Amino acid sequence: MEFGLWGISYQTADSAIRDQVYFTDTRKIDFLNQLEQAGITQGMILSTCNRCELSCFFDTEGQFQRAGQLFQAQFPAVDLTDYLFFLTGQRAMEYLFRVACGMESLVLGEDQILGQVRDALAFSQAVGASRKELTRVVRDAVSCAKSVKTALKISEVPLSVSYVGIQMLRERYGIAGKKAFVIGSGKMASLALRYLYDYGVQTVLLCSRRTAHAMELTYSFPALEIVEYSRRYDIIPGCDIVISATSAPHVVLTAGQLCLPPDKELYLLDLAMPRDIDPALGERTGCHLINMDTLTQIVAQNRQERERLAAESEPRILAAVEETLRWLKSSRVDHTIQSLQQRCSEISESSYRYLEHKLDLCEREKKLLKKVLDASLIRLIREPIQELKKVEEEAEQDSFQQVLEKLFRLNREESEA
Repeated sequence: MEFGLWGISYQTADSAIRDQVYFTDTRKIDFLNQLEQAGITQGMILSTCNRCELSCFFDTEGQFQRAGQLFQAQFPAVDLTDYLFFLTGQRAMEYLFRVACGMESLVLGEDQILGQVRDALAFSQAVGASRKELTRVVRDAVSCAKSVKTALKISEVPLSVSYVGIQMLRERYGIAGKKAFVIGSGKMASLALRYLYDYGVQTVLLCSRRTAHAMELTYSFPALEIVEYSRRYDIIPGCDIVISATSAPHVVLTAGQLCLPPDKELYLLDLAMPRDIDPALGERTGCHLINMDTLTQIVAQNRQERERLAAESEPRILAAVEETLRWLKSSRVDHTIQSLQQRCSEISESSYRYLEHKLDLCEREKKLLKKVLDASLIRLIREPIQELKKVEEEAEQDSFQQVLEKLFRLNREESEA
């Protein structure tokens, strides 16, 4: 039995292809049933916006190739020839562990994929497509991811310019209890609002050229006050923080039109490209401007830091994979070991019953006899079991198991049972 993986990801297929290659829950069940009919009884489907992958255990190369054919057949409208990839053995397992750790994600080190892997396993278990081997592999991948994230904290190194900008405001000036003014109503402005409220801003006013679009933000932020775009120069002097994130092709705040009190301290965050805020404002006394030049430099440095941490995670991932592979190798002999232990238990019980009737023993002596018989038989099989667990080659394991089954008549006993 070997581990393998088929799939596509953002690394092999663009969004136009990935949009057509995804699994609904119904399609997952149908596909897993098809795999079972092909002899593959353990499979997990990870289907997200950036990847669609099957992880499975197979017994023969033919089964694995059939799994790839069935995968492609799920999407007859798309030719996956140039996009589908596959991995087997240790390489496939290393890839799954890296996926769980976020090392194969579009945003390096992101956290969301870990929950998606966990959910994918839960679904396979619920429909009976995951036995002890697949469950153990995926759980080990999840445990490895948790360990890497706890030790290296890679996801805590921010890559969002909006988040980095708000953090700079928070560190330099503080946000809690302040009055902020946001210009814009797009995704960047929405993110800025989320961070402002998370950090305890007292009041937020917002304006946008598209007032109706701005009003939609009040569903997510009920305390938000929408004002007319034309009033922006009148409102700013009464605010502590100004954040601009529009898609305008020109500046929306000019130094010449903004009048501020002499002692006014104002922090401005420009999240737009091209710039929204006149750079000359940053040269005024009391005005502190943070723009994309500074933010993109910090984000680039943070991306390099994530890449460094990702490289540092590699030995941890490889060590975790090696441990899982050792478990898989030893688990192949579990059935023989359990049969051997059961055989010894039966012999011990039979001998005990015979001696119990032949000897006049008190209760204490009976308990002692039972313990001695059990211990003696355990000692007898301990060394064969230890040697069997040490064997790594599957062919040699099979040979050892056949010898033990013949010597201890394990197969015959099971067939009689």
